[in-house]
Amino acid sequence: MTVKAQNAAAPLRVGWSRLRSLLLGGGKAPGEVNSREEGREGGSGSAFWVMVQKEMGDHVRSWRFTILIGIIVLACIGSIYSSISSIKSGGQEDQGTTTFLFLKMFTLSSSTLSIPTFTTFLSWLGPLIGISLGFDAVNSERNKGTLGRLLSQPVYRDDFLKAKFTASLLLIAVVVFSLGLLVTGLGLLTIGYPPTPEEFWRILFFLIIATVYIGFWLNLSILFSIRFRQAATSALSGIAAWLFLTLFYSMIISLIDSATAVAETASVSEQLRHVHFILTLNRLSPTELFSETITTLLSPGIRSLGPLTMDQLVGAISSPLSLGQSLLLVWPQLTGLLAATALCFGLSYCLFMRQEVRSRN
Repeated sequence: MTVKAQNAAAPLRVGWSRLRSLLLGGGKAPGEVNSREEGREGGSGSAFWVMVQKEMGDHVRSWRFTILIGIIVLACIGSIYSSISSIKSGGQEDQGTTTFLFLKMFTLSSSTLSIPTFTTFLSWLGPLIGISLGFDAVNSERNKGTLGRLLSQPVYRDDFLKAKFTASLLLIAVVVFSLGLLVTGLGLLTIGYPPTPEEFWRILFFLIIATVYIGFWLNLSILFSIRFRQAATSALSGIAAWLFLTLFYSMIISLIDSATAVAETASVSEQLRHVHFILTLNRLSPTELFSETITTLLSPGIRSLGPLTMDQLVGAISSPLSLGQSLLLVWPQLTGLLAATALCFGLSYCLFMRQEVRSRN
């Protein structure tokens, strides 16, 4: 090879080395050692975090995310106004105590305004955030032909799926914690009552659990986006699953309860067995698990999530549970939410790794 040809091929080798270094981990290309590259070496990150940042930017700039966040913020502001009106009118005396007043910002609703509570809005509209962020996570890339070109680069295939999930989950966490801080700030400005340390930790755990719950719907929508090639089909599947678990599942359980009800003259053990059977069926739904968890955390007066007998009430002290006891009470529900989220992600991972990816001509 002549000296002229070697000089012409050198930039190509350096350019490919730079691209490969950026995709694999942000290392420096051969022969490139300067102060600017040394300054960016610690912050360039790997290809995984580059994809995470790109996905977060795409979500934030999309109109569907902006419209959905606007609807949720308006709904939450309405629920805050309703709870503040109820507290100012004496609604905090409904349980005979003024303790944990700040938590009622999340659980109390005005009887005259007929506006649901903040937790109700979050449990209803939160899954829509997860579905909107994940229903076209994979099939849109496949239909546009960018999936094959991306995976043909030196990028691990599982990093693509993990980046999709991580970016959306981080964005969900930002939205949930922003809404929680919005409620807290408006409560401080309106009622002038700061939260106690225990109330603050209860609110923090509530926001973490809400993020996990919405993460379940995100994983489910990503699973549908891998299974179905059309984005409309995966979106309708996610919305159908949300409507079924939110509305129709409780109706089906009520029908089962009526069909399998025991007689009033049955023994206490048979009646308890039937109640536990219905509770178990209800807790197969992530919506029910989330509802029981946040209700227990934000209402310290709740001491049990199942039936209570007179033997259990004898000698019991009528006082709110501590934060540790409330967490122990809802630990099975929280474990169920985490297991459902991990199961959906595992199914998505296995299905995506087994699929054949072809570039569109």
